[in-house]
Amino acid sequence: MGEGNERARQDLWKRTLAQVPTTFGRIAYLASLRDPDTGRYEHFGLAQVYSEEDANRALGQSHQQAFSEWLKFPLERQKQDLEEYLGALGKDRRRVLDTWGRLAPYRNLLPSSATEAEQELFIADLELILDLLRGEIGSSSQSRGA
Repeated sequence: MGEGNERARQDLWKRTLAQVPTTFGRIAYLASLRDPDTGRYEHFGLAQVYSEEDANRALGQSHQQAFSEWLKFPLERQKQDLEEYLGALGKDRRRVLDTWGRLAPYRNLLPSSATEAEQELFIADLELILDLLRGEIGSSSQSRGA
């Protein structure tokens, strides 16, 4: 059982997560695979090759791994990673930042295995970065006379 889980995790990183250019993007992608009602991760392809349980475990461990990696970044690197992620969304950045400020959808990105301290650090860092980004957008539109 442990070997299938490890192979599933390696497969996931090699075939899928390595294609996601940002750590924040990996966190968001993995969180999107978690059923909000059960907390279980679901990935049809992994479950077909391995098992549902191995896929669930591999996805959960990978979610925690990407989350821990992002938390270890210095604030400036977190900001750069988030800016790259937001740029790849292809959506109006001001609208995304405003929506995130009101609805805080990033709170759904936390892995269930994260400690309370990790959760608080993630939210605090992210909200600080979002404030910085909103300030940059505001000052750039003011400098253009908008």
